Amino acid sequence: MERALTAVILMALVTYLPRVLPMAVFRKEINSGFIKSFLYYVPYAVLASLTFPDIFTSTTSMVTAIAGTLTALLLAYKEKSLVVVALCSMLTVFITQLIV
Repeated sequence: MERALTAVILMALVTYLPRVLPMAVFRKEINSGFIKSFLYYVPYAVLASLTFPDIFTSTTSMVTAIAGTLTALLLAYKEKSLVVVALCSMLTVFITQLIV
């Protein structure tokens, strides 16, 4: 019981500190364009780094994974909506799997 309570407290600290620490340290508004830009893009970079490796192992064939990824990248570059990108990528993978 004591170990579980210690684990919960440690997890709470690890989760809570990164959220509170910036507010405690940076009381003034950040004026640096570089830092603002960096903080703006961090969530996108983290999301991409977490999901991108799984893209290539999500299908049974590397060819179908690459086809779906290329479709998603092309449609995202053309600024299509997330739903359109996801559906077209899945359709591309499905059709490619039927062919290959």
